[in-house]
Amino acid sequence: MSFTLDLVIRGGTILDGLGGDPFVADLGIADGKIVAIGQIAEPGQTEIDAKGKIVTPGFIDVHTHYDGQLIWDSRVSPSSSHGVTTVVTGNCGVGFAPCRPKDRPKLIKLLEGVEDMPEVVLVEGLPWDWETFPEYVQALKSRPHDIDFAVQLPHSALRLYVMGDRAIDGSAATEADLKEMRRLTQEAIEVGALGFGSSRNIFHMSNDGVVIPTAHSVEAEYTAIAKGMEDAGGGVIQAIFALENPVPDFEMFRRVAAETGSPLSYSLFQIYYDKEGWRDLLNRTAQANDNGPPVVGQILARPIGILLGLDASFNPFSAYPTYCKLADLPLAERVAEMRKPEVRAQILSEEPEAREQFFFTVARRYASMYPLGLVPNYEPLPSQSILALAQAKGATPEEVAYDLLLEQEGHALLLLAATNYENQNLDDVLTMLQHPNTVPALGDGGAHYGTICDSTYTTFMLTHWARDRKAARIPLQAIIASMTSRPAAMMGMSDRGRLAVGLKADINVIDFDHLELHAPRMVTDLPSNGRRLMQSAKGYVATIVSGEIICLNDQSTGALPGRMVERTERYHHPLAAE
Repeated sequence: MSFTLDLVIRGGTILDGLGGDPFVADLGIADGKIVAIGQIAEPGQTEIDAKGKIVTPGFIDVHTHYDGQLIWDSRVSPSSSHGVTTVVTGNCGVGFAPCRPKDRPKLIKLLEGVEDMPEVVLVEGLPWDWETFPEYVQALKSRPHDIDFAVQLPHSALRLYVMGDRAIDGSAATEADLKEMRRLTQEAIEVGALGFGSSRNIFHMSNDGVVIPTAHSVEAEYTAIAKGMEDAGGGVIQAIFALENPVPDFEMFRRVAAETGSPLSYSLFQIYYDKEGWRDLLNRTAQANDNGPPVVGQILARPIGILLGLDASFNPFSAYPTYCKLADLPLAERVAEMRKPEVRAQILSEEPEAREQFFFTVARRYASMYPLGLVPNYEPLPSQSILALAQAKGATPEEVAYDLLLEQEGHALLLLAATNYENQNLDDVLTMLQHPNTVPALGDGGAHYGTICDSTYTTFMLTHWARDRKAARIPLQAIIASMTSRPAAMMGMSDRGRLAVGLKADINVIDFDHLELHAPRMVTDLPSNGRRLMQSAKGYVATIVSGEIICLNDQSTGALPGRMVERTERYHHPLAAE
């Protein structure tokens, strides 16, 4: 028997990605595309029973750091285990191309500091069989992947490539530098980059204290790069602003975007020393969208959570002298030592050594720190903070944190709500997520291997915001649209993000009623046996990329249909998807 349909998904509840009302229908796929939606009598070569399940477009994550992992691994995990079928890399201005051989150690140090990618992992995992950005793109394309990926030109790598050591010592780019940056940017867009990423965050620094090169860049430099995109047909600007005073950066990038006709997206979150500043940025964003190229804020759907633990990169005692002497012991031996009363008393009697790195600075904010738990709780109550628990017990926060870290044989994790949780709830995040000019993002997949595991936010969006939250929730169809058609349109990907005949067959079948997000755990599957936090889920019946099932019942099938994405439209406002 011959089949004209490669795959039929039977009787699922269709959420089309545009926010429309759900409806029950079959969905037929042939040659990697959706060819029929409705009642399909014809059998498929493969069929999926989706009765009682939801059927959605594949999710699109526009803010990842898989720049290295895409080189050494065909599975884009954990994202591909959470319904994501397309990722975008090259964010925050960090990446691995272009890069001269003599500058490789500098980029590795930068990625190690900014994105918590261990040096040994990068040295072992990157073959460096490229120098230019086009050569890097060819290296990415040479390996098949389970899901699609899009690339952006990383500004820090570009600046270092053009300016050498002047890029990191505070020097301004010369006219010759700007001309070369413009040329190289045009070259990057022409080989498929969707835009460029940059960072103005001075807390982005290498482990030896060197601030990210782009912190020194001025408006003329950004304009030159954006004009390079314009020369090649246009692209998206992605930015993270200075944390302490983001408004001047917002206005600068807005001017650059307006001058070059470039869409702009930026990282938006609530920060502890300016807990209402995000409202001003959203107001400015709305105004910008009234009379200029589209501007979109990227929002994490939960606290940007630094995970602290004995098996993680940091914990509240990482800078304590006695703990430092134990830090290199295997976990079981370290736990045994820390359980000794005399060791506990010694560590708790000490003061931490001075460390400049950001994570050491925040790792003792006990009022914003919570036990994560075996069933991860990303919206804990105020009474569950380490400080509140200590006050209730008549103990010190250090004592409570110490004892919690020893639970689960030392595998327990503490959630430090670094941003988005200054009122000890997610009500402000709800406002951000429901704003017409935002998309959920900032999961940072492929980075922060031992400190953050937020790329699983797609599952959290479904379980928490659409189903389980006790307070106000978000309609399921709006959540699906925010993770599919809106980011697709923002990046100019008109071939995906919706369930419609003729579009790319990137699809999820999800057991929404029984969907579960598991607690993060540490695994050793990086090059050189490097460690990273991994978080799994239960309830993904099938994830499909270009018509091929890459995950079935929460397990990888081994299929590798993923390819590099190239923008299918020059500009497309995220609200204009239809």
